[in-house]
Amino acid sequence: MSEHFVASTLQGITPDSANEEQKEVLAAALKAVGFIPNMYANMVNVPAVLSTYLHGYAAFRQKSGFTPTEQEVIFLAISRQNGCNYCTAAHSMLADKMSGVPAPVLAAIRTGAPVPDAKLQALHDYARELVASGGKPSAQVGAAFLAAGYSEAQALQIVLAAAVKTLSNYTNHLCRTEVDEKFSAYRVD
Repeated sequence: MSEHFVASTLQGITPDSANEEQKEVLAAALKAVGFIPNMYANMVNVPAVLSTYLHGYAAFRQKSGFTPTEQEVIFLAISRQNGCNYCTAAHSMLADKMSGVPAPVLAAIRTGAPVPDAKLQALHDYARELVASGGKPSAQVGAAFLAAGYSEAQALQIVLAAAVKTLSNYTNHLCRTEVDEKFSAYRVD
């Protein structure tokens, strides 16, 4: 990670060190995922950051119209584009263990190789370029996304994914979030 920025000196918040507002948000996070990831402990320094993340993440997971595999392709494309090793590790674990992403697809995304599935390649390219271009993907990438069978409403769903990944990726950069043990086998550096 570049040393050309000032990293935060904020410490992760635990339920024991949390104020009442932080405790409430951490309790919701614990209910949602069963543990408090290091990222959440950092995000809750500003409770609205974690609360907004949890709400947007759940909405995307539940209502985006993308399969679990497609959701992980999107989250991985965005996290890699943003250079977030923490989220790349976490979503690699989810892709492998929970979302059914084929191993060759996951390996390609993690290494920047072509995705061996044309529809998922179009999805990956659209999500990556949406972020890389500041929300202005090229006509060619947009046309390939639509030709792969995705809709304009799903393009807007990727904006939601990019928004929640911006919250998490940027928090992880600023706080230099350590990868949790649960995700350590999928670490990238």
